[in-house]
Amino acid sequence: MKSVQPLAATLVAGIVLLLAACVPAEPVIAPVTRDAGSLQGATVELEVGQVLNIDTGDLAVDSYRGEVADPSIARFTPGREEDGATFNPGVEGLAEGRTEVVLSNSGGGIQDVTFTVEVSD
Repeated sequence: MKSVQPLAATLVAGIVLLLAACVPAEPVIAPVTRDAGSLQGATVELEVGQVLNIDTGDLAVDSYRGEVADPSIARFTPGREEDGATFNPGVEGLAEGRTEVVLSNSGGGIQDVTFTVEVSD
């Protein structure tokens, strides 16, 4: 009777290689979620590649605009609705540093929200 050990070892090695191919090359960093109203005067700490997900509450996600003082450190992404999905506005950390962000609402009636984003490696 032939031994099945070499076949089993080959099968296990193949499964391990297949699973290794499914692992992302870089670790996924969970977003930080904050309510827009809680950001006034706050400092939000992000890592490079991490995103601040801004919950707009009852206001439309596409009604917010953002101005980043130093766009080499962070980038504002407007909210949108697309194919039945809602995407909140956000700020992504791009490089180590500290910058101010000002959120304004096109619907008016609310004051600008100014906060600091501190990005680390």
